[in-house]
Amino acid sequence: MPDQVRAVVVDPAAPGKLAIKPVELRDPDRDEVRVKVTAISLNRGETRRALQVAEPGWRPGWDFAGIVARAAADGSGPTEGTRVVGILPSGAWAEQVNCRSHAVAALPDAVSDAQAATLPVAGLTALHALRQGGLLLGRKVLIDGASGGVGHLACQLAAAAGALVWGQVRRPEYAASIAEACGDRIVVSRDLAAATAHGPFWLVVDSLGGPALAAALSMLQPNGTVVTLGVSDAATAAFESREFFGTGGARLYGLTLFHELMSVERGSIGLALLADLIAAGRLKPQIAVEEPWSEIGTVARRLIDREFAGKAVLHIA
Repeated sequence: MPDQVRAVVVDPAAPGKLAIKPVELRDPDRDEVRVKVTAISLNRGETRRALQVAEPGWRPGWDFAGIVARAAADGSGPTEGTRVVGILPSGAWAEQVNCRSHAVAALPDAVSDAQAATLPVAGLTALHALRQGGLLLGRKVLIDGASGGVGHLACQLAAAAGALVWGQVRRPEYAASIAEACGDRIVVSRDLAAATAHGPFWLVVDSLGGPALAAALSMLQPNGTVVTLGVSDAATAAFESREFFGTGGARLYGLTLFHELMSVERGSIGLALLADLIAAGRLKPQIAVEEPWSEIGTVARRLIDREFAGKAVLHIA
């Protein structure tokens, strides 16, 4: 029989269009674990959909951390009582969730629930984007939107892989947050073309789209790659085709995380790697906001309005 739990749902009448309401949670499938959720984090993707286009009753949420309340019946995945981090296609903002065992990873004791909750979408996106560059040791890598959730982690992961990392931010007050990961190689400008003097680059990770994507395509070295994964600036880009193909071997790769998790590598593998990097002190998520989940409407609106850089984490009591 379905259990009843509380979850965040879209409610046009609620403050911030998000409310915590009772919902039914079905019995888990044989390859699913039941997780008691302790922390969630917000990403612009599901938050924007919830506030702007979703139908009433839709349940947002991708990222969660918590404790396994029921192990998978088929014996896969972590055992009952294990602290885990996981990712869902939707509905993660809830007291309890069912999740495929291949989409959760056990957490080291040194990793907090808040740190873990930042990893699923932002961390896995950064990881898969950087893997498109192959061996990064000694290579020049440019990350735009570097103070954001994906960008901040991408800078650190690229540096850990031995890359020479440049991070682009739009506002001077955000430069300090990425200075260590980038070795002070920071471009402060609304125009990504300001990074041209530091190139050409082996890999550019673009989450802005629009003019930033056009500029990125002009800054590659031969056989270099631009990974585009977001359109937080604009959805349409115009670029010089001759300049792009004339570079020789230049490549544009469109990254959608859930496609990567289905066709390249299951989420549990990358999540375990990222959690181990936090435990080893080599990866430090930037948490800008921590609140109880009762503040979901307010925090969601602040995220969409770009009132802070880094991740927002909500704790479920």
